[in-house]
Amino acid sequence: MDSYESFARVYDELMDDVPYDEWTSFTREKLTEYGISGGLALELGCGTGKMMNRLQQAGFDMIGVDSSIDMLQIARENSDPGCLYLLQDMREFELYGTVRAVLSFCDSLNYITDKEDLLQVFRLVNNYLDPGGIFLFDMNTEHKYKDIIGDAVIAEDREDVSFIWDNTYDEDRHLNEISLSVFVREDPGSGDDEDLYRKFQEEHIQRGYRMEEIIDLIEESGMAFLAAYDGYGPDPAHEKSERIVFLAREQGK
Repeated sequence: MDSYESFARVYDELMDDVPYDEWTSFTREKLTEYGISGGLALELGCGTGKMMNRLQQAGFDMIGVDSSIDMLQIARENSDPGCLYLLQDMREFELYGTVRAVLSFCDSLNYITDKEDLLQVFRLVNNYLDPGGIFLFDMNTEHKYKDIIGDAVIAEDREDVSFIWDNTYDEDRHLNEISLSVFVREDPGSGDDEDLYRKFQEEHIQRGYRMEEIIDLIEESGMAFLAAYDGYGPDPAHEKSERIVFLAREQGK
């Protein structure tokens, strides 16, 4: 397998601290508040399908969009048979019809580093939402990149997988550049193979947006801004929030 496929296969292990069940409960609760307890829903940046599976099992008919063929391969191998996965760039995704909800988790939208591109994503979301449909998504904040993880090195040594996560934040461009080195233990064989690790290098760039910027883009796209939460909890977002969950609504195209 190539390096990106290998990385995709250890992605879930590296992200095993993500509280997917908590995020699912929050998502179901908020959608229910707006009269959506099932039906067709779309996840943008679905990755390996962890949230897709949970929401499918919760009664939604899930469509997942991601630009990584390797992530989607893992998702298809492990997914609920009812899930549909599409290899598309979220900046130009296409569906055959509208959906009741569009969702995006795990700071996937922070990878859209150009504000006009993000506006285009929001416009597409608005276009493919049912009348009154809900857009729920999370984003890391500028505060998190600038004051918490920017210019920090995060490392973890595990038995089969280790990583070094090197962050560099450009305050002028609001960009967090991530250099990720992953060391994956080879399948145990004979002799010295048991101590052999393969290194994979990943480069990522994410942009930190202010909450006010996102609200302006939501409204410019034609949707109505509903709420912003401090992570997946009950409290409103504030200046020290590290992750914000936004809710928006289709209000008539």
